[in-house]
Amino acid sequence: MNREGERLINGIVKENPTFVLMLGMCPTLAVTTSAMNGLGMGLTTMVVLALSNAIISLLRNIIPDRVRIPAFIVIIASFVTIMQFLLEGFIPSLYSSLGLYIPLIVVNCIILGRAESYASKNPVLPSLFDGIGMGLGFSVALTMIGAVRELIGAGTLFNFRIMPESYIPCAIFVMAPGAFFVLAFLTALQNKIKIAGAKKGKDTSKIGSGCSEDCMNCSDKGCAHRVIDTDSKPGETLAQGAERREQETEEKIEKEDN
Repeated sequence: MNREGERLINGIVKENPTFVLMLGMCPTLAVTTSAMNGLGMGLTTMVVLALSNAIISLLRNIIPDRVRIPAFIVIIASFVTIMQFLLEGFIPSLYSSLGLYIPLIVVNCIILGRAESYASKNPVLPSLFDGIGMGLGFSVALTMIGAVRELIGAGTLFNFRIMPESYIPCAIFVMAPGAFFVLAFLTALQNKIKIAGAKKGKDTSKIGSGCSEDCMNCSDKGCAHRVIDTDSKPGETLAQGAERREQETEEKIEKEDN
């Protein structure tokens, strides 16, 4: 799989911002009273995330390191303002539903986190696809949560009636507690699938870690499988170096005892 495709899959599955990384919980729990609201917030965030990632990556060698966070926020805020005007002008009903949570995209930890951990260290095209992947993962998660809450709490889906007229809506699901119930259920379902896959011998260890095994292009500086220790031999990772030194220490102790 090419690097761009890997970034898409990473954001949707391996590092899904909502179900795996548990980021951006404020809009996740607040605006997902319906599937349309969830989809609208997710796609709006995706556009901001993708464009800000691309611009930050383009300017990564120009922005001074000491002011990188304020610079990132200014870039993100510019795109959020543009999206706010577009929604207000062309989709006023969605703009009214999302309300204050549109400008709050500026401080969404998903966007700032991807800017700091990936876009500021990688070329433009992979950064763009990283933003699209993360945004799609966020959109899918919010739409799923909103769909479940709307279906159970109102009997509709995207404002179309699904349940029969005799169905009595469970109103708590379109209230604040319903967001926690649905998020907990969907997260537990994901973990159940992961555990079931592990029992069948499938390698599910990288779901949630975001590890693509592409160590040369990985942005996770703390990964024990990627970081090169200063005391390690050439080409030896931190984990391998630690294991080798532990074995050498044991051999040295055995020789001293003999």
